[in-house]
Amino acid sequence: MANPVRLTEYGPVYNFGKALLTESVGLRKRDRTRATIQNAGCILLDRIPLTQLTVSEICKEAQIAHGTFYIYFPDRQAFVADLLIRFVEFVQLVMHQSSKSLGKDPVRSTTAAYYVLFENNPGLMKCLLNNLEDFPASREAFQILNREWVMTVVRSTERRLTRTGRLEEISHDELLRRTYALGGMVDQYLSALFLNADTTLASVSTDREVVIDTLTNIWKRGMVV
Repeated sequence: MANPVRLTEYGPVYNFGKALLTESVGLRKRDRTRATIQNAGCILLDRIPLTQLTVSEICKEAQIAHGTFYIYFPDRQAFVADLLIRFVEFVQLVMHQSSKSLGKDPVRSTTAAYYVLFENNPGLMKCLLNNLEDFPASREAFQILNREWVMTVVRSTERRLTRTGRLEEISHDELLRRTYALGGMVDQYLSALFLNADTTLASVSTDREVVIDTLTNIWKRGMVV
C-alpha cells in the first residue's frame, strides 16, 4: 500500500486529488504520472457515478495513452480499490491532525475538517458511504477508520468525564452507541447537502461556519461534553 499523503509537509490540502499532485512534486516521473491518473479518477467521480467510471474516461481526463494506465493498474477494479484505500488514509490523517490542533476546540476542529473533506471530495465520499460492496479491501479500510474514530471520540469523552468526576454517569457502551448514532446523523446531513442536492437543506446551510457550529453543538450535547 502506498504511503498516505503527508499533509504536514504541504499544508492543509483538503481535496484528495490535489493533495496527491502536491505530494508528487519533485518525485520521479512515474510517481507524478500515477498521481495524475488518480487525480483524474477523483475529478471524474465528482461528475459521474462509480458505475460509469471507465478506463477510457480516466485516460481521457488524465491525458494519457490507454496503455499507460495498465502500467500502473491491472484493471479498473484495482484502480478504484487503491484510490479508495488511499483516500481513507487521507481522511484518517486529516482528522487526526485536526484533533491535535493546539489552542482550538478539538470537537469543532474535527467537525470542520470532516465538513471540508466532504465538501471537497463528494465523489469519493459517496463511494465510501454507498458503493463499497465490490471493493472488500476498501470497505475494510473504511470500517477500520470508522471504528478507530469512534474509539477516539469515546476515549476523549471519557477523559473529560473523568476530569469532572462524572465518568460513572454514562457507561462505555452508551458512549459507543451515541458516537455511532451521532456520526450517522452527520453523514446523513452532509450527504443530503453535498450528494443529494436537498434544496430545503441547502437553503438553510449557506453559511459554512454556522453549519459547522450546528454540527458541533449536536456532537457536544449528544456526547454530554
